[in-house]
Amino acid sequence: MTDPSAPGDRAGDRYARELERHLDWLDSFTSTALGVLASASGIYTYLGVRSLLENTGAWTTFAALSYSIAVSVGIFVFWSYMLRLLPAVRSAVSRIGLLLAMVLGCVAIVAMSSWLNAAALAGGAAVETHMATTVQHYQASLERAHSNAVAGQSLVRDVSRVRQSFNDLSELEAGGTLSGFSGRGAVFRVLSQKGAELAGLEQQLNDAAEPIEATFAQGNAILSGMRGVAVGSGTLEDRTVEFSEDAVELAGLITQLRQLNPAPLVSRAARDLSEAVVLPELDGSTAEIQQGQSNTITSVLSLVEQRADTLATAAAEVEALPPPDEAVYAPLSAADAVIVYAGNFVPAWAGAISIDLLPAVLVFIIMVVQAAIRHGRGIRHHDDRMTVGEMRAALAAADLLREYDDAPPMPDTPQHRGAGMPINRGQPPEQPPSPRAVD
Repeated sequence: MTDPSAPGDRAGDRYARELERHLDWLDSFTSTALGVLASASGIYTYLGVRSLLENTGAWTTFAALSYSIAVSVGIFVFWSYMLRLLPAVRSAVSRIGLLLAMVLGCVAIVAMSSWLNAAALAGGAAVETHMATTVQHYQASLERAHSNAVAGQSLVRDVSRVRQSFNDLSELEAGGTLSGFSGRGAVFRVLSQKGAELAGLEQQLNDAAEPIEATFAQGNAILSGMRGVAVGSGTLEDRTVEFSEDAVELAGLITQLRQLNPAPLVSRAARDLSEAVVLPELDGSTAEIQQGQSNTITSVLSLVEQRADTLATAAAEVEALPPPDEAVYAPLSAADAVIVYAGNFVPAWAGAISIDLLPAVLVFIIMVVQAAIRHGRGIRHHDDRMTVGEMRAALAAADLLREYDDAPPMPDTPQHRGAGMPINRGQPPEQPPSPRAVD
């Protein structure tokens, strides 16, 4: 009776043998391909290490070369282990353990190689991105400092308005409208005193306009040069040095603009306007006139305090404006810049990681194929593959068995029983093995 499952078993064996032939052919160049990938990763690792090392001597080159060779060997050995062992194991515990080991190895490879590969692929572009970003920060700080300084300088209109009000009051007092007594007496001198103080403050505010605009124009010129350095030609190291010098100069100009802001000056002048008052001697010819002068001076002082509060409030609003950010340029190496601006260089990171972790895809492919081979052969399969040496040994054993079967039987006599047999005293002669005992 034939086994109904035999045709299916034969088909599964043919399917398994076909997959094994494919694996044998692929295995002939897998090690070479893995070595090429490991060597390429080592080359980019070498370039990344050189970007981190400041010295350029022979020892630096030797150190970078040694590290890159160690990385290449480590990658090759690690993935060779994974390609051979992980598809071969069958138990779930062993497979999970090797998968965890592979994950840990992938993390180690990214830590020791992939980020350096990314630095070699996009390190220069990352440094240029850092310089361009720094230019934007400096530009924002310069514009903020200039805006605050212009807002402080615009307080000249408030000062001019208050000064004009005191001048008008002094003219009214000269005509006798305020105190009721015409002339340039004590009240007129108080009004003239405050008007003169405000005139001096107004002149200072007008004088600050030109330095503010000149400093701002100089800062814009430096910013234009920094933009050219960030995207210009020449070695990256020389451009970084030039960019650093421009950044230091621009930081000084931003600080200068903050100091040119006249808002604190107006705030102090407003406080002095109400507190520092020199009261003149009442010069009325009669007690009635002097009493009128005293009352008018009291009213004038109250007015001065109100105008001072107005100026102080305006100055406080300017001082409350957001200050410019502290823009400081910190030079970055190519490797550090790639990490800081990783989001801008996703393709470079993907390529750097893929060149190191691509063999993981091969590992999973071989796992799937090995599982298909086992499924095709089934549970009762036996290994029918033989090496050339095993085949020769099997043919030699078959020849020996055939010669034994073809040999004529020896007569059963004492002479023939002992002929050709070694003498073994005290033990029965050894019987030749029967054909059925040979496997």
